[in-house]
Amino acid sequence: MTYIGELISIGVAFSWTATALLSEFGSKRLGNLTLNVLRMALALLFSGVLFMVVTGSPLPAGASWEAGGWMLLSGLVGYVIGDFCLFQCYIIIGSRFGQLFMTMAPLAAALMAWVTLGQQMTLMSIVAMLVTLFGISISVLGRGEHHKVSLKLPLNGVLFAVGAAVCQGVGLVLSKIGMDHYEVSADMPSWLVPFSANFYRCVAGIIGFSLLMYVRQGMAPLREALHDRKGLTVATATTIFGPFVGVGFSLMAVQYTGAGIASTLMATTPIIIILPSYWLFKEQITWRAVVGAVVSVVGVSLFFLG
Repeated sequence: MTYIGELISIGVAFSWTATALLSEFGSKRLGNLTLNVLRMALALLFSGVLFMVVTGSPLPAGASWEAGGWMLLSGLVGYVIGDFCLFQCYIIIGSRFGQLFMTMAPLAAALMAWVTLGQQMTLMSIVAMLVTLFGISISVLGRGEHHKVSLKLPLNGVLFAVGAAVCQGVGLVLSKIGMDHYEVSADMPSWLVPFSANFYRCVAGIIGFSLLMYVRQGMAPLREALHDRKGLTVATATTIFGPFVGVGFSLMAVQYTGAGIASTLMATTPIIIILPSYWLFKEQITWRAVVGAVVSVVGVSLFFLG
């Protein structure tokens, strides 16, 4: 089928849009920590079923102690800190602006790879960073008193969004380091390695989020959530569209088309989410928001296509 990779990539962008919208609703209904504990538990359950079907064991194989350690660290940074910040920014500034700021994740990943892996920062990468930041600024900055530039969003929401993007980028590099230590075998085919890696990240996630919940709120909110059918449905859908459909199909997309094309198409979530945010949450659409989202996605594309 012609353009199957491109079509899958667009499908992934819609999947991640659904995840963002569901996460905003779920965070406001269940609370940030409660939703994340449920997501991590469900992701581990789904992963166990996948491993059982493919390998005959509910636990992943092929990870050395070193690989497992890097993946646990990635889960701590990417899930516990990153998703906590992401879901908190959804509550404060909404999923549309949250996804806009997530276009900064490649910037953070590039800087992290430069520091830890010695990867070179090309001129195009620097241009991509500047274009992405310019696109975000178009959307979130406005004219204040006496013609000064002012921030149109709550500062704490912006800080949570930036923290989420940085943690996602850093967590991605840590995941790459960890997966480089995997031993591919008949028990663990190469296509299953990312799912195995995500298993360890989810282990770190459920431990971290459970501890945070216990210290901050106790376990009562989790017990209440287990009796909330709508909340559990949202948590399940968020998990499926995110770690499973999103990750699985993103891996499939790069098998049928170039990684740069796939990554760029999958990065269009900030554009796709504009209309659903208006329909579901009545968020106002302005020309600045649309232009800013488009420019930031162009900036992301420069990372992969430059």
